[in-house]
Amino acid sequence: MVNSMSATALEEGAVLRFNAERDSRCPVYFLSVRFVYTDVDFTLEQARRWSRQIRLPEIGMDGQEKLAGAKVAIVGLGGLGCPAALYLAAAGVGTLGLIDDDVVELTNLQRQILYSESDLGRGKVQVAAERLAPLQHEVRIDMHPIRLDAGNAMEILRGYDIVIDGNDNFPTRYAVNDACVLLGIPNVYGSVLQFEGRVSLFVPGKGPCYRCLHAEPPPPGTVQNCAEAGVLGVLPGVVGSLQAAEAIKWICGIGEPLTGRLLVIDMLETSFQEFAVTRNPGCALCGDHPTITAPVAYTDTCTFGGDGEFGDEEYDDETRITPRLAKKRLDGGERLRILDVREPIEFEMSRLPDVKLIPMGQLPGRVGELSDWRQEEVIVLCHHGIRSEMVAGWLRRHGFAKVKNLDGGIDRWSAEADPTVPRY
Repeated sequence: MVNSMSATALEEGAVLRFNAERDSRCPVYFLSVRFVYTDVDFTLEQARRWSRQIRLPEIGMDGQEKLAGAKVAIVGLGGLGCPAALYLAAAGVGTLGLIDDDVVELTNLQRQILYSESDLGRGKVQVAAERLAPLQHEVRIDMHPIRLDAGNAMEILRGYDIVIDGNDNFPTRYAVNDACVLLGIPNVYGSVLQFEGRVSLFVPGKGPCYRCLHAEPPPPGTVQNCAEAGVLGVLPGVVGSLQAAEAIKWICGIGEPLTGRLLVIDMLETSFQEFAVTRNPGCALCGDHPTITAPVAYTDTCTFGGDGEFGDEEYDDETRITPRLAKKRLDGGERLRILDVREPIEFEMSRLPDVKLIPMGQLPGRVGELSDWRQEEVIVLCHHGIRSEMVAGWLRRHGFAKVKNLDGGIDRWSAEADPTVPRY
């Protein structure tokens, strides 16, 4: 049963404390109520707000106090950061640091659940703060509307208790990892691509870091991102929620964290696999003889910017060409063979005239359709230039004499060469 007492009967400075107890006759927890003094002054309304969480014996009022005093940084307010931020705010985390320099775009709305059409063009940090504040008016939101990088990561993350890494590019991922190890802050890693998600918890001194998995970023042009390969909208929600759960467990000191374990989720098969990950004694950051003493800066290897972010350099060499120069040559009447290696649905959304469509995965079986192109100049394009770079190299190895990658893909073509071509 639940004992009750009028709120007016509370002594000054006393608050409600809920203790979950098990009745031996019934496998159900019930609440007993007593009044105690605590470091965190929860009101009756606050205790009611988190009562479903407080009644968990692993959390209780002590755990709720820890959450109220915790400071969590969320790097990236995209598909992962949005659900993580929502659940951490709702759980009663006292301080959330929101770190992102991006603005809301239409393509975000399929999976980034903090935003709506009315937010298009607005900064994600500002919009997220407006959405999160009503969930819990006690939460403090520190806004960092900047891109976290190797140069500022130490300054931004210093003082936080744990970091949620929800970013989508390698330079930021390594900057987060390096700073967390050097500062001694746990890092909840998450990533998504197409139907696969990954989650782990990197705790300095208690297991591996991200560099133990991948010592260096992949070479340019070898990895696709979500803009290029796509992602199932609900997948970031699952992964971001798991990241929030890992943070809550760590803050409260409960359960078995994902330290030394990599959880791989396949939403297409609805399967969860776990892989052991051990610390690498030779790791340049957390190994026995570290050589990295500050976050390392890298050039992005798999993401491309929007308007004005491609650079002003023009080039037309043996392996690549910019859209402006390609269009200039086509407008001048030159004969250029153009191969589009995107998927049919992408082709329907945006296309160039007089091109040959063969999706990248079908090319080995359909290369015979290009037999007349072997001695002609061929330009390969995709969305951002990643798939086309791989296909261009494959064609050169298979006897095509003059193959160039359209740098930046059809997205850069739309931004720089012909704005009438739709962007997606």
